[in-house]
Amino acid sequence: MMDYYINAFATLFVTIDPVGLAPMFLAITAGMSQADRRRVAIRATLTAAAILLVFYASGQTVLNVLGISVSAFRVAGGILLFLIAIEMIFGKRQQRKSETAEKAMEAETHQGSIHELAIFPLAIPLIAGPAAISAIILLSSQAPDTLTYAGLGGVIAIILLSCLGAFLLADKIERLLGDTAQLVITRLLGVLLAALSVQFVADGILAFIQG
Repeated sequence: MMDYYINAFATLFVTIDPVGLAPMFLAITAGMSQADRRRVAIRATLTAAAILLVFYASGQTVLNVLGISVSAFRVAGGILLFLIAIEMIFGKRQQRKSETAEKAMEAETHQGSIHELAIFPLAIPLIAGPAAISAIILLSSQAPDTLTYAGLGGVIAIILLSCLGAFLLADKIERLLGDTAQLVITRLLGVLLAALSVQFVADGILAFIQG
């Protein structure tokens, strides 16, 4: 059970990357007061939590309705996570996220509703993006029993609290790490995610063969 939780935490932490979201949060909320930033951080985290909770609770049902086997989703999810890992290793993912954030910020400023940035792009897709959703459905399908499945909910909650903490301490995190440290950490996490994604694919293929 402990191995499952460690694997789940590592997968979600690397996929969502709370520390990497900190500088983007600062850029998106530039010019806001501390109180407004706090409200945006809380709203974004709660929105992302609601989205991820839906897929955590109904992910297996969605697969059953669509007629997708767990093995097939493991392979597909593993491939998706591997692509994310490649982007992290070669520094493309942070650039893509930054571009998404900048476009959304420009659009929301034009509409005069900057607080909506808590929904897009912070909650969607920076926290609750396709990779995070896929990872949660994948991990949910791997839970061996109800108790372990319930524990996964606790892991998700910890990751989301990490995001909230990263947002609230964004300025300190950015000063502490610096650009070089952020690049090194991102690439190391990318290698870890690549290994985890290959394991997902291998497990899915093995299940296909045994089935």
